[in-house]
Amino acid sequence: MFAQSAAVRVFLAPGVTDMRKSFNGLFALVRRDFREDPLTGHLFVFSNRRRDRLKILYWDGSGLWVCAKRLEKGTFRWPHANAKSIELTRSELNLLLAGIDLRNCSKRRWMSRTS
Repeated sequence: MFAQSAAVRVFLAPGVTDMRKSFNGLFALVRRDFREDPLTGHLFVFSNRRRDRLKILYWDGSGLWVCAKRLEKGTFRWPHANAKSIELTRSELNLLLAGIDLRNCSKRRWMSRTS
């Protein structure tokens, strides 16, 4: 559903977001807090105070998507930071959505080709 291009970046809001916000509210948060353009095709991820719900804002080129997930049990392990946003890799987002605690993970060093 989401673009899998290497050019797609993932931004996460480390604080609490009001989950009543929809398209326009999340759009405004991206502009104000992330200081990013929501129409870039990047993914913007938000969570509620209890960390059992999240929303992703995504522009696919013709319109905005707001995707939501509600956990029936448990919570997401949400990163804490002083910054307004945290940039994740697509792999880290997938781990977060699968319930993996990113604090207990470490990235192994290996060669990666940079352009």
